[in-house]
Amino acid sequence: MASPAHDPGPALDKDGVRLTVDDAIATVTLANPAKRNAQSPALWRALTEAGRLLPGSVRVVVLRAEGKSFSAGLDRQAFTPEGFDGEPSFIDLARGDDAELDATITEYQEAFTWWRRSDILSIAAVQGHAIGAGFQLALACDLRVVADDVQFAMRETSLGLVPDLTGTHPLVSLVGYARALEICATGRFVMAEEAVNTGLANLAVPADQLDGAVHDLASAVLAAPRDAIIETKALLQGALSRDYEAQRAAERAAQGRRLRDLAGLGE
Repeated sequence: MASPAHDPGPALDKDGVRLTVDDAIATVTLANPAKRNAQSPALWRALTEAGRLLPGSVRVVVLRAEGKSFSAGLDRQAFTPEGFDGEPSFIDLARGDDAELDATITEYQEAFTWWRRSDILSIAAVQGHAIGAGFQLALACDLRVVADDVQFAMRETSLGLVPDLTGTHPLVSLVGYARALEICATGRFVMAEEAVNTGLANLAVPADQLDGAVHDLASAVLAAPRDAIIETKALLQGALSRDYEAQRAAERAAQGRRLRDLAGLGE
């Protein structure tokens, strides 16, 4: 009888974040459903660490969450005078100089930036509430598959703040300036149908089909050669910053690299 395959367990499991790797697919799970996966600086550092721990075999990263809510946003403890243990409170941050404040927010943002690396394709599986920092974390990924009960909202302005966790650029890119401003200024909920119709989500499915739909999408991505996906992702990421002629030139250069590689003539 063949012995069962060894399960190495999670590569990371701390501060409400769990990372598991299965060959070409890595799964990052928000694992604090009792608090609706509310976010904190410790969670952000764990997310940053998860990105650094990805082995080179990983091609697709799935971001998912346990419980009924993807993420209810920033943990409200951040708004108390004492803040989080061992962390600067919002009052402490406000009292610091501009350089200190900028450095702190830059560290927080690192949890949201690595999802768009050119060597991986990231998919967020989003159910229930995705509010504020939760919305921005979903926006950090390349693609979003949502459950039909999803409720996106950008609530920072209602708290006297601005979205500062990298969500504004992808939001404007996906839905346009006017709708992005309206979503942020009002803090209203964006439901599944609108999310799909405006491009915020690639697909909406019943909640009990969410994991299956994400698995099917990941499998479809893995069916294509890795280098072709990497080149295509880079090509599309740069499209908004190039004019038409520059994008044509970028297409030619990328295709030249692919043809040389396929012919065994690459460097």
